[in-house]
Amino acid sequence: MAEKQMNIRQCITAPGLWLCLLLSGWLSMASAADSLNWRAEDNRVDAQIESWSLNHLLENMAAATGWQIYVEPDTQRAAAVKFKGLAVSEALGRLLGDLNFALLPQTNAASKLFVYRTSVQDATQLIVAPKKARAKSGKPIPNELLVTLKPGSKLTPEELARLYGAKLIGSASDLHTYRLLFENADAVKTARDLLESASEVESVGNNFTMELPPRSEPLALSSSLPAFPSLNPANTGNTLVVGLIDTAVQPQGSGIEKFLLPSISVVGDTQVPAGQPTHGTSMAETILQAVASTYDQNASTSIRILPVNVYSSGDTTTTFDVANGIVQAVNAGAKVINLSLGGDGDSTLLHKIIQDAAQRGIFFTAAAGNDASTAPTFPAAYPEVIAVTAGGKNGLAAYANRGDFVDAVAPGTSIISFQNQSYLVTGTSASTANFTGWLAAGSERTGKPLAEIKQQLLQIFAPKPASPRTP
Repeated sequence: MAEKQMNIRQCITAPGLWLCLLLSGWLSMASAADSLNWRAEDNRVDAQIESWSLNHLLENMAAATGWQIYVEPDTQRAAAVKFKGLAVSEALGRLLGDLNFALLPQTNAASKLFVYRTSVQDATQLIVAPKKARAKSGKPIPNELLVTLKPGSKLTPEELARLYGAKLIGSASDLHTYRLLFENADAVKTARDLLESASEVESVGNNFTMELPPRSEPLALSSSLPAFPSLNPANTGNTLVVGLIDTAVQPQGSGIEKFLLPSISVVGDTQVPAGQPTHGTSMAETILQAVASTYDQNASTSIRILPVNVYSSGDTTTTFDVANGIVQAVNAGAKVINLSLGGDGDSTLLHKIIQDAAQRGIFFTAAAGNDASTAPTFPAAYPEVIAVTAGGKNGLAAYANRGDFVDAVAPGTSIISFQNQSYLVTGTSASTANFTGWLAAGSERTGKPLAEIKQQLLQIFAPKPASPRTP
């Protein structure tokens, strides 16, 4: 990881930025897959593999066995084997070649496999098994409408709800937009017809759900706790604010508190867990690690993170709350908005808010999603947003979404520290946070506009076309 960070730090200020990282071999598409069959009925393994990267092999192994697999970071090996009916121990030897491995059975949990060069303690990177792609529905939340009143309307939100037989369940006064709940689908249809012709109504739209991205996982073993970025806060008066639209961020226990601005919540007070990092905390630390990777030791930065909580106590938020959170972040001075979240609902309201902010010079990054799908994820798929998926030198992560809407590929993992425990963050959420950190740091370090750094990074981290298979 240190070597990769040095490459990024050196390249981000270089005149030949894109060439520098391309020559470092940062990105390439994964080799085409053949087959790996783990036969549970007789504990035997079949394999026919022409050329798999180590990560691709381990991802498929995790999917086939259910094991938790940890590998030494930056370990590379091409697997090319063909066998049938081997015992597990012999199959592992053939699949992993000259690499060492240790299989640790667990009494009431999945077994753990450690893959490493010299020491088992160096196997700290968790391999994530590819998920089965879920169908994209894009269905709105039942019995809800989002109603935007025209500026200057004298109609109060309460009057609006009463007039159309609804219950007011959300207000975004800065947007003149209100969330109405109706008794049933027929009531929604009747009200919508009336609202769309009402003189005081500017627009009527749907609300969509966004699920909470995967949480970070505690590492069972780690060679050492990851050092927090050796950054110092700089008070220059030219603060570059990154708006983090996410869950609540814990100011204590992670070491990031000196880089946090006072938080905003658009969902009221929420219960924040004390014993493990929230998704927002993980993203904040990942952003700062990405910033630190471009600086020398003990450097100072004026970059600050503005946490905006759009998740209540449940595991979902809505496009209404995300749109409201963006507005609050922009009003508070954010120039870069990190959206390590997403869903399959194409929200007119959310897109309009992003369009308006982009026209004001605000930059957006968003997670492409973790379904191994080519279907668009929103808000990442909006043209004004940089859609970031997960991958590295060995290609795209097996779980990572791909497709024409994806703009960039960035590392889908980071290791954070919370209350003296190491946690592994995995997914396109982390990819987005890494890209955001490099975008902000590149602008601060060079003095160049965010727009120029954005274009340079998009050249470096653009998705590469898949290589054709060798016959």
